[in-house]
Amino acid sequence: MKTISIFLFASFVMLSACTEEEITNPDGSPIPPGGDDNNNQGSEWLIPKKEVRDGGPGKDGIPAISGPNFGAPGAVDYLDDDDLVLGFADGDDVRAYPHAILDWHEIINDNTANHSLAVIYCPLTGTGIGWNRVINDKETTFGVSGLLYNTNIIPYDRETDSNWSQLLLKSVNGELKGTTAKTYNLFETTWKTWKQMYPSAKVVTTETGFNRNYGRYPYGSYKTNDNLIFPVSNNDSRLELKERVLGVIIADEAKAYKFNKTTTESRVTNDTFQNKKLVVASNSASNFIVAFQRTLGDGTELSFEAVQNNLPVVLVDNEGTQWDVFGRGISGPRAGEQLQSVPQMMGYWFSFAAFYPNIKIR
Repeated sequence: MKTISIFLFASFVMLSACTEEEITNPDGSPIPPGGDDNNNQGSEWLIPKKEVRDGGPGKDGIPAISGPNFGAPGAVDYLDDDDLVLGFADGDDVRAYPHAILDWHEIINDNTANHSLAVIYCPLTGTGIGWNRVINDKETTFGVSGLLYNTNIIPYDRETDSNWSQLLLKSVNGELKGTTAKTYNLFETTWKTWKQMYPSAKVVTTETGFNRNYGRYPYGSYKTNDNLIFPVSNNDSRLELKERVLGVIIADEAKAYKFNKTTTESRVTNDTFQNKKLVVASNSASNFIVAFQRTLGDGTELSFEAVQNNLPVVLVDNEGTQWDVFGRGISGPRAGEQLQSVPQMMGYWFSFAAFYPNIKIR
């Protein structure tokens, strides 16, 4: 534990040792100031204040990116096939946000034609999700506060300086305290699988405006060892500490879905959680798990089977419509329609158990 902490501190020092000229967006514009360090520390929190910890680098010491640069997958040379990426789709505009970039920046503020998106990622819990940056009709950007709760990132919005909990999906401190984040689910898989699915999709490049070694993971053996750098409020030994699971979060409760490692075929699980009828598609060989609601917006309840060897298509329903990894109807009678989503993210088992002690496992 001592060795890990020293390594993490050294990483924070590297992250913080930027000149003022480096603390800019890729277009050269300065990152907006977020106020004093450890913002709103004197005001009331929705989480136990004594468990809010200073991660080390200070506010904006880990600099979020706004307006990322994108390139073609074929031009990317800093990713290995087993590196993880988070994918987002806005129509035909499909984008990949690699963990290798997010490990160093944790937040990417981006815009597509129809969405103001913040990709919020925490390297210490392995959790990544998209948030809408329009809050109360005002567009904002998110930054890294430098604070942690249950070893999970606490982002802050630059419009109000409010602090948010990624895994609680809400603001926990400041003017927006109690406000729930509008989420966009991101599809997580390996770079190898992503390239096969979307060979012409955009991917964030290393032209971030910052001097970082994006080919090196900044936290040493953290992903593979059994140690945590910071304590959590609840430990649960039912699964390995850092086993990757899909956490579905509905009405302040969570359920974890595991990979089935006994088969390389895609699998479909029909489930009900918090009165929502879900279909969960997974494939351990292709390294993905994703969940959707089985009930459409018009009340129609569908049944699903897995589609094999045809990524990005993963599901076919009883009416004959095929659906992709983003829940979009690709062919069949409901082509062009969208399955209803539920808040979800991949992450380490310990992180979901820390925030949701009553978590169920499937």
